[in-house]
Order: sequence, then structure tokens, then C-alpha cells
Amino acid sequence: MKRTSLVVFVFVVCVTHLLGQDVGNATFYHHKFQGKRTSDGGTYHKDSMTCAHKTYPLGALLLVKNPKNGKEVVVKVTDRGPFSRRLMIDLSYRAAKALDIIRYGIAPVEVTLYPTICIPYKPQPLKTNSYLDVAIHSKEAPHPALKVLSRPAKRKIKHSKSFTFN
Repeated sequence: MKRTSLVVFVFVVCVTHLLGQDVGNATFYHHKFQGKRTSDGGTYHKDSMTCAHKTYPLGALLLVKNPKNGKEVVVKVTDRGPFSRRLMIDLSYRAAKALDIIRYGIAPVEVTLYPTICIPYKPQPLKTNSYLDVAIHSKEAPHPALKVLSRPAKRKIKHSKSFTFN
């Protein structure tokens, strides 16, 4: 009983791991696309870590691995394509060079969705004038310098029926 449950568990883990990644051929953009528009509205630059994929959403981060040498890169989906049955992903020149597939032109790769990156940072405190907040929301008389900021009283304007033009 324990042995069969272990085999089933290992099988399920292997299948879910394989379903989470795509295996296919990759190629890279030609130099003539330098400076051209991409699908997300930006411009292609050969030294950026970007790619084109048919199904992943624009802006998604993908982990692309070359199984022959074990090299990996993280690229951002900025374009649609490639529109060939034998190709799965188009890489920028820099990403293809990092994976070492430049000399082959087309190479098999493994593509997985990269989890979102959470960059820790220290948020800047909001710049507020604490005295202004206290003076406006309290019943105390505001500071004399704050009287300028207060709204003037609404005046009733009497309209006359006659108009004069100079």
C-alpha cells in the first residue's frame, strides 16, 4: 500500500512539473528589427532581455533554459510570434547570446513562467504638514499664516437688468 502511494505521488509530481514547462525550439531576432515597434508599444533593442511568444501575456516574465548546457535567462514578453509551427519563442540577441544559441540559429529550450518579482524597498514617508492637518480638523483657531488658505465666504451677487458697455 505504501509503495503504490509513493509511486502515484512521484508520478503526479513529475506530471505537474512537466505540464508547467514548455519544450520547443527557439530562435532570435535579426539585426534588422533593431529600433522597430513591438506589440506592447515599445521599441526592440538587441541588448534587452526580451522575447516574443504566442500565448503568454505581454509583460510576463519567462525563465528560458538551454538543456544542452544548462544556461538560463529571464526574459520579458514584449512581442507576439514566432509564426512558424516549428518555433516556440523568439529571443532578443542578448538573451540568445546568454543561452549560447547564436551559433546554432535554432535550438531546443525549456520555457517556464517566472514567478513575479517582489523587490523590497523602503517606502518614502508622505510629506504632509502635520500642523495643517491638526489645525483644519480641530476646533482650535488656525495659525494666522493659515488664514490665507481658508476659503472666502460666499457672497450674493445682485444682478442688474441693465448692462453697460464701455
